[in-house]
Amino acid sequence: MEYESPTINAGAEEIREIFRKIETIAVVGLSPDPSKSSHKVASYLKRAGYKIVPVYPKEDEILGEKVYRSLKEIPFRIDMVDIFRKSSAVGPIVEACIERGDVKVVWMQAGIVNNEAADMAKKSGMSVVQNRCAMVEHMELS
Repeated sequence: MEYESPTINAGAEEIREIFRKIETIAVVGLSPDPSKSSHKVASYLKRAGYKIVPVYPKEDEILGEKVYRSLKEIPFRIDMVDIFRKSSAVGPIVEACIERGDVKVVWMQAGIVNNEAADMAKKSGMSVVQNRCAMVEHMELS
């Protein structure tokens, strides 16, 4: 697998600002399995005080929160979308963020890079983080 390095990425100060300003995080690909990274990260962010909104194709509830099948279904404001999907799946997720019009941050977890989608998000006025773990970054700031 060829690894793409991020051409667009938030720096330390922007990441600090992101965590200061956001309240609601939609986690795309949040697994109900506690051994999975998405579950561990979302659980940590929830304990840190953020509202977590699971986006997953199955399940009714994960981490005590109602599960939505898509970003489009979420009937309230979302500040950040944390993505746990393959790099190739990020484009349509960013398009959904743009359509919503309320998403301020697109965060691609460690190992996920999609420069084309990142450019699209940036041009729409969103902050973009690629190839970084939200839990690790938040812990380093705490």
